[in-house]
Amino acid sequence: MIKRKRGTRKGHTTGANAAAASRAAVIGLLTNEIPDKIETVIPNGDHVSFVVHDASVCGQIAHEKTAHAMCIKDAGDDPDCTDGAHIMADVRWLDDHVDEVILKGGEGVGVITMRGLGLEVGGPAINPVPRKNIEDNIRDIASECLKEFGIEVTISVLDGEEMAKKTLNDRLGIIGGISILGTTGIVHPYSTAAFRASVVQGIEVAANQGQDTVVLTTGGRTEKFVIASLPELEPACFVQMGDFLGPALDTCQKEGIQHIVIGGMVGKLTKMAQGEVITHAKRKAVNTDLLAEIAKDCGADDGVCAEISAAETARFAAERMEDLGLASAFHQALARRTIQTLSQRYVGVFSIRVMVCDFSGHCLADVL
Repeated sequence: MIKRKRGTRKGHTTGANAAAASRAAVIGLLTNEIPDKIETVIPNGDHVSFVVHDASVCGQIAHEKTAHAMCIKDAGDDPDCTDGAHIMADVRWLDDHVDEVILKGGEGVGVITMRGLGLEVGGPAINPVPRKNIEDNIRDIASECLKEFGIEVTISVLDGEEMAKKTLNDRLGIIGGISILGTTGIVHPYSTAAFRASVVQGIEVAANQGQDTVVLTTGGRTEKFVIASLPELEPACFVQMGDFLGPALDTCQKEGIQHIVIGGMVGKLTKMAQGEVITHAKRKAVNTDLLAEIAKDCGADDGVCAEISAAETARFAAERMEDLGLASAFHQALARRTIQTLSQRYVGVFSIRVMVCDFSGHCLADVL
């Protein structure tokens, strides 16, 4: 099979597009005309040109005017669900808020319902860096008028509520739409930084809700498995950590989480048992000698252990142990070894429970 080559073209964040649309709309308030293109300063300091769509200015009396502008997000070669999003800004003058830029969320922008995101509960899911970037761009062009008036900016996203269904927003207590994000303004293709940040954020939300347990899963199948197995826990307790075990556990320690449940399958759990805190397949090979040692302790003969040691994958070990009727013992031993390794790294910090499932989502072991 030919592996499709990943692209390297960068794009711009929802936050950068919101700032560009806001700047263009405010130019409409100031001049009665909105340009077809707008140069804006993104959070990393770069000057970037955005195409402006659907521009309009309404009203005859200066301080009663409103303006609308829209930019279309280009995520570059990143497979982001918000690629192509229509990010809109509607602006108007405010008589009673001199020198203020008041930011609101419109249709398609999520609403914060839980503490822990650094944003006001009930307010729009527009993160601090994009908020500042929007205001900075407005003040750059409207500083004189802001001596007499304030400006209200409402950010909306067409079909944002549908887009949000493809994100983890509901788990974070963000309802009704997407988040306006971006710490630099740049989208890097296939970036892991955004996913790592979402892991940390998910744990912070759980802690701020007063939860003492966090369930960390390595992917969609393991997450589905543990959610079904632990119905007594609140949705905020479940955090899909992917490969970011170390950052997840470090955040749990920082936030004072007392109980950790890890849901995983044989490959990722072997990485954890051998001491890897970033479990991506390309980081370090699975230690099949460790698996052979565990298999021997469970009763496998030397020939099988040699096969497991020589194999390329952890799944081979699981399948061979299943052939011998030793699958349950093997996965329980692997779970215990995982707990032992992590407990040595985080001595006395939290209790650790490991739940193991197979590739069909069936429970193979549950060890405290």
